[in-house]
Amino acid sequence: MMSFIWYLIIGGVLGWLAGVIIGRDVPGGVIGNIVAGIVGSWIGSAILGNWGWEVADFYVFPAILGAIALIFIVTFIMRSFRKAT
Repeated sequence: MMSFIWYLIIGGVLGWLAGVIIGRDVPGGVIGNIVAGIVGSWIGSAILGNWGWEVADFYVFPAILGAIALIFIVTFIMRSFRKAT
């Protein structure tokens, strides 16, 4: 149970950090940060592999890069939906 809580905390911090780096808010607030960190970690590790520091089963550099890519994609999609309506 404690590892799951750490997983959520580190995922949220990584998502928040990715949002700060690119200067955009993650849609969904805290939940969006957690999702961006966890999914971004998965994407980054799948594309870049496992390298760098490891914190609570997250490899920090691929996770941040994956979360940045995910935030760019999500904000692009949300902007296109806003323009369509």
